Amino acid sequence: MDALSRRTLLAAGAAGAAALAAGCGARTDPGVGQATTPAPAPTTPAEDHAVVPTEAAKPPVTLIGDSSTSDTGPQPGQTAPEALRPGQRPPQFVVFSWDGAGELDNGLFERFRRLAREHDASMTFFLSGLYLLPESRKDLYRPPQHKAGASDIGYLTDQHIHDTLENVHAAWLEGHEIGTHFNGHFCGATGVGKWSPEEWDSEIQQAMDFVMNWRTNTGFTDLPALPFDYRKELIGSRTPCLEGQRNLLPTAVKRGWRYDSSGNGTQIWPQRIQGGALWDLPLQSIPFPGHTFQVLSMDYNIMFNQCGSNTKADPALRPGFQTQARDAYLMGFERAYTTNRAPYVIGNHFEEWNGGIYMNAVEEVIRTIAGRPEVRLVSFRQLVDWLDAQDQAVLRKLQTLGPGQAPAGGWETFL
Repeated sequence: MDALSRRTLLAAGAAGAAALAAGCGARTDPGVGQATTPAPAPTTPAEDHAVVPTEAAKPPVTLIGDSSTSDTGPQPGQTAPEALRPGQRPPQFVVFSWDGAGELDNGLFERFRRLAREHDASMTFFLSGLYLLPESRKDLYRPPQHKAGASDIGYLTDQHIHDTLENVHAAWLEGHEIGTHFNGHFCGATGVGKWSPEEWDSEIQQAMDFVMNWRTNTGFTDLPALPFDYRKELIGSRTPCLEGQRNLLPTAVKRGWRYDSSGNGTQIWPQRIQGGALWDLPLQSIPFPGHTFQVLSMDYNIMFNQCGSNTKADPALRPGFQTQARDAYLMGFERAYTTNRAPYVIGNHFEEWNGGIYMNAVEEVIRTIAGRPEVRLVSFRQLVDWLDAQDQAVLRKLQTLGPGQAPAGGWETFL
């Protein structure tokens, strides 16, 4: 849903860009439900005087500001991370993340929430703040270096804002993380890459304000407060087009964030940046079936390497594109899973490019890898919680393993 007509190709390399086939033709390179509560069992005379355990008292709900958000206590569905034992092989963490995270008529937000429930998965939704601001009030947005109300992504209809709020509310209660994709999605020569740390701070504050004041801005009275305090929930982001990270990071540190996912990297164990204040959790270069170069682990970048920015490719090509996208994701997964176990990061958008084939590919991947031994489908928050719980000497050893490099002698002697 992001306006990506100006989005730059990242990590495909000059070889990938040069190999784009005219008109989306084929390319070849050499070498290559909501849970129900069961009815209570009937009591017997012997049970009449049994002590019946009561549900643990829930913390009181504290409404915040105009009651758009609230503090409802610890997020459901979270478990305390455990440190690796000596000789223990690390879990294979996989983070499915979503840029924009607005719900349209295609129902993709709800579709992937449902899929996550089926496979005990948590995800990160990088919410665009403008997706909670009606277009009639767009002048409230003051983007850095642009006129009031300007945006390179479209404003949602009131109904779509309503649907987005419902999905964000449910997603958090289901254990997903709500990050930020900021607001206007400005890329290129006049985009976020030109912003100062102070301008980034303004953009962040506005994104938070749009989430925390949706009730005032929309006038909706039929929805409950979001069940989280966004000031506490927001600990990380992904920038538009993966641009502007350098000047964002100092501001992220000042705001107490814990990670950033705006870079492009390789399948290695995460490193700390900004003097150790942040975890760097970039998208990753993964194998691209049929080619000698690699592709970034995001739906847009895979599409761009198939047919440029054309989101309506020849329908005859789409089955092959879907298979190629699925296999790229799976090859990236297998490379980490069978070797260094580096956390695997996949980025997506709620989109229907080329008939929705990239959404289908992601769903196939989730269904294929969920349930594999030691695989954990987590949010970025859960991943950094686990990283912070580890012995730092152990993490330093893991960070010595390159992409596709298994520990010599096996995990038993490596850790």
